[in-house]
Amino acid sequence: MKHQRLLARGFTLLELLVVILIIAMLAGYVGPRLFGRVGEARAKTAASQMKALGDALDQYRLDTGGYPTTEQGLKALSEKPAESSKWNGPYLAKALPNDPWDRPYIYRRPGENGREFDLLTYGADGKQGGTGEDADIVF
Repeated sequence: MKHQRLLARGFTLLELLVVILIIAMLAGYVGPRLFGRVGEARAKTAASQMKALGDALDQYRLDTGGYPTTEQGLKALSEKPAESSKWNGPYLAKALPNDPWDRPYIYRRPGENGREFDLLTYGADGKQGGTGEDADIVF
């Protein structure tokens, strides 16, 4: 009698295969939807980080009278440039972040189309241009 109860507690191979099949079907349905959101989340993170960097650049300009040069780059927000006597930084609370794809943000001064500066990332593909998840994100 005791031997029969022990056998009755286990799962049959068929039951295990059915459970694995159900899990695989759910993963096939839910997985692509969740992973599609990762690209959106990275783009929102990049936009948020660039907003913070833009605010730090504005504070730098208020203190020094101008934005950092392209050569000084975003590093001027963390480390005092040799040519700047009015620098009152650091302007970032933490270390300079990379974009969500682990590449440095691109900073240029002067910017294109009459802008004071350009601050951007090339997105997931790391190449200029693109659409969707591969699109450039510009501040």
